Amino acid sequence: MANVPAKVVGLLILATVALVLAVSGHRVTGQESQTQVYPDVWNEIAHDTSPPLKLVGKAADNNGPKHTINWLKREQKATTGPPDPVVQSEQGPLLGTTTGLNFAGVGANGSAPPDTNGAVGATQYVQWVNTQFAVYNKSTGGLVAGPFEGNSLWSGFADTQCADHNDGDPIAQYDKAAGRWVLAQPVFESPYRYCLAISQTSDATGAYYRYSFSMPNFPDYPKLGVWPDAYYGSFNLFHGNRFVGAYACAFNRSAMLAGAAATAQCFTTPSEFSFQPSDLDGATPPPAGSPAFFVDLGTLSSLDLYKFHVDFTTPGNSTFTGPAVISVAAYNEACGGGTCIPQPGSSVQLDSLGDRLMYRLAYRNFGDHEALVTSHAVTAGSTVGVRWYEIRSPGTTPTVFQQGTFSPDSTYRWMPSIAMDSVGDIAVGYSTSSSSIHPSINYTGRVPSDSLNMLEAENTILTGPGSQTGGLNRWGDYSSMSIDPANDCTFFYTNEYLPSSGSFNWATQIASFSFPSCGGSGSPDFSLSASPTSQTVTQGNPTSYTIDVNPLNGFTGSVSFSTTGSLPSGVGATFNPTSSPTSTTMSVTTSGATSPGTYTITVQGTSGTLIHTVNVTLIVQSSSSADFTISATPASRTVKRGHSTSYTVTITPSGGFSETVTFSVSGLPAGVSGAFQPTSVPGSGTSTLSITTRRSSPAGTSTLMITGTSTGPVHSTTVGLTLQ
Repeated sequence: MANVPAKVVGLLILATVALVLAVSGHRVTGQESQTQVYPDVWNEIAHDTSPPLKLVGKAADNNGPKHTINWLKREQKATTGPPDPVVQSEQGPLLGTTTGLNFAGVGANGSAPPDTNGAVGATQYVQWVNTQFAVYNKSTGGLVAGPFEGNSLWSGFADTQCADHNDGDPIAQYDKAAGRWVLAQPVFESPYRYCLAISQTSDATGAYYRYSFSMPNFPDYPKLGVWPDAYYGSFNLFHGNRFVGAYACAFNRSAMLAGAAATAQCFTTPSEFSFQPSDLDGATPPPAGSPAFFVDLGTLSSLDLYKFHVDFTTPGNSTFTGPAVISVAAYNEACGGGTCIPQPGSSVQLDSLGDRLMYRLAYRNFGDHEALVTSHAVTAGSTVGVRWYEIRSPGTTPTVFQQGTFSPDSTYRWMPSIAMDSVGDIAVGYSTSSSSIHPSINYTGRVPSDSLNMLEAENTILTGPGSQTGGLNRWGDYSSMSIDPANDCTFFYTNEYLPSSGSFNWATQIASFSFPSCGGSGSPDFSLSASPTSQTVTQGNPTSYTIDVNPLNGFTGSVSFSTTGSLPSGVGATFNPTSSPTSTTMSVTTSGATSPGTYTITVQGTSGTLIHTVNVTLIVQSSSSADFTISATPASRTVKRGHSTSYTVTITPSGGFSETVTFSVSGLPAGVSGAFQPTSVPGSGTSTLSITTRRSSPAGTSTLMITGTSTGPVHSTTVGLTLQ
C-alpha cells in the first residue's frame, strides 16, 4: 500500500481497484514475457551511517488529516469450486501455551489501515505500523523509544526521496545471525525507491547503515526476508493502474552489514503476484549454497515456488527459476478475493485480502529436513477460515507435509501470520469477527505429537470492543508472527483492533507465548550466534568475532569451539577460551599472502552429542596501493525508441592492480535494459555495454551510472542516453 500523494480521504481508493488488470485465478495469462533471463542490477542511490536513532528520530505527529493509504490489487474473478476438503470444523485439544506479555503497541495516527508488523530481537521488540514505529523492552513490554515517524530513520540522508516521504507498507525485521535490525519502507512517488536501514548493533535505538535503491515502477506491497547471502524483497509493480509483474530482489547483505557500497539484483515475473520471500528462523542456516525461496498462490489448487540464486560478483550467473508447482487442497479465495467480513452494529464489511499469501514465509532447517510454513484466508463454507501449510524439501521436490483450513465455528478468521519454533511447534495468529463479535485478535497452534493437519483450540489475545465504521473497508493488510532469537521458542504476535466503533481510531496489540515442549520440558540444547557476523581487514592484519552460546530448555553445559572446513590460505583462527558455557572470542589472523576476497568461516560448537554451527564472513582487502579508473565512450548516445545502442567501457589499472572488475549499470529508464559483454575483466580491458530500448520506453534524456566493482576499490562513471 502507499500514501495517496494528495491525501485522498476514505473510500476514494475503491475507485482504483476497479481499474486494475483482470485475471483468472492467480497466475496471469497472455503476458508478453515470463521471468527475465538476466537480473536488473541496481547500484545504490546513496548510503551513509546515521547518528543514533534516539538523536534523529522525529516524534510521532498524529494531528494531520485523516486519510486512507493507497493500495493496488489485481481484480480477481470470483470462482466457486467444490467445498474445501481440509476444513477443520471443530476445535482440537486445549491449546496448552504459556502466556507471556500482552501490551499495547502503536496507536492510531490518522492513516488507515495500520500494516501491523514487528519483530523481536536480542532485548527489544520493534513494531512498525504504516507511518510510525516504536521500540519496546521485550521482557517487560515497556516503551524504550518512540513512536517515531517512519521516515525519520533517513533524516539528513542524501537521497531526499527516503528522507521526505513516509508512505507506509513498512517491514521491521531482525537479522538473527547478525544480531541486527533491518527496517525498510518504499517511496511511492516517482522516482520510486526502496529505503533500507541496518542497525550497527542489536540496539534498535543506535546508529544505522542507511541505503536507498531505485525501483522501476510503483513498488506496491513489499515484503522482506532475511537469508544468509542477501536480504530478499518482493514487490507488486504497477505502471499507473496496470499490473507489470511480481518483482523479486536480492540486496547485498554482507556489504550492507559492513556499511559498504551495495547493489541489488531483481527479476520480474509478469505471471505471478504477491510473492512471499523465505525468511530464516533459528540458528541453523540453510544448506550451503541454498537459494532463497519465493512462494505465491498459483491456481485454486496449487502454490508456485521459485528459487533465487544470486551472484553479486557476476550478475550474469544469478538465476530466478520456477515455478515448481506444489499441489494443495482445492480452495476458494476468501470473499472471492475481496470484501465480506461482517461486524456487529455496522453495515461495513472488511476486506479479506484473500487474493494473496500472507506475511511471513517462515523457513527453518531442522538438520534432517527443511520446512516452510505459510498461510492465507479462504472460503470455509459460509464463513472465512485460515488455510495453513507446512512445506518440506523446498530445495529439491517441494511437497505439502501437512495443511488445513482452521474454521471450527461460524466466526470469520483472516489476516493470518504463521511461524514455527525450534522443536517444530507451529503458531498462527489472525483477526476474528462476525455479526456478533467485534474484530478481535486470536491465535492457535499445534505440537508435533498432534495429529497431522490439525490445530489445537483457539486462544484469545484481545477481544475487540468496537467495529470499523464510516465506510472504511480496509483492514490490516498484514500482521506478524515472529520468534525470539534468544531462546528460539517464544512467539511474538501483533495485530490491530478497534478500541471503540469508528474509522480511524484503530489500536494495536503485541503478545507473546510459548509451548511447554520448547523452553520447558524439551531436551536441553543450545544455539550459536556471532557478533559481528562480518569483518573487513587489510592483508596481514588481525580481527576478531564474539561467539555466544544461547541456552535452550535449561541447557547448562560447556561448549567447545572449533572451525570446520579449510581456512583460506594464510588465515588462522584461535578461540579464547576454547570452551565456555557462555561465549568465546575467535581471533582471526591474515598474512600478506592472503588473497583479497570474501570468505566464509564456519564456527562449530560441541557439547557432548550436541553440535551446532554459525557462519561469519571475512573480507580481506589488498594492502597495496593498487587501484583502477573506469571510463566510458562516447559520453552520450541518442537513439530512437525501440532501437539499440552501445558504449565502450574501459578499465585502466594503476599500482599493480590485477583484481577482477565486475560491471553494473543503474539509472536505466523504464523498459530499457543493459547488458555487458564481457560482464567482467581481469585487472584491465574493455567491455561493451549494449542498451536495448522498447517503443514504450519514455522519451527524454537519462544519466546512466556505470560501476566497476572489485574486492577492493569500487569506481563509477556516467554517460548520457537520449531516447527520441
